[in-house]
Amino acid sequence: MTNEPLQLGQASALPASPDEARLDRVPNPHPDTDYLARFTAPEFTSLCPVTGQPDFAILVIDYVPDRWLVESKALKLYLHSFRNHGAFHEDCTVAIGKRLRDLLEPRYLRIGGFWYPRGGIPIDVFWQTGAPPTSIWLPDPGVPPYRAR
Repeated sequence: MTNEPLQLGQASALPASPDEARLDRVPNPHPDTDYLARFTAPEFTSLCPVTGQPDFAILVIDYVPDRWLVESKALKLYLHSFRNHGAFHEDCTVAIGKRLRDLLEPRYLRIGGFWYPRGGIPIDVFWQTGAPPTSIWLPDPGVPPYRAR
């Protein structure tokens, strides 16, 4: 997190890599309330680090904020920065979850990476910070099990 103005409301260049991408956060207007925020990225793309071929996934990010919310434009730019980034499915999914955890310090966060098949096998990756608060409704991710998604 920097002291720079938010990327929201101004022209923002597409980051060349996830390491160069800047994530912005904004204050949570309801820090006294447990609630779930969900982001779904149905067209997430990265590259296979071995072949350079594109990999495609549906990402579902659920979190219970504490003091901070992730700013959605910055999140979109960050996720898009993986388009030319070579990493395995597991690395992409877990790295995104950890970066959001470190930025937001949420009460709870989980990410599901529902990856389309490569070599005939889909690899779905799930990571979370711990148990969700009992006071929230945690809906199903809404992505069906693999049946030729």
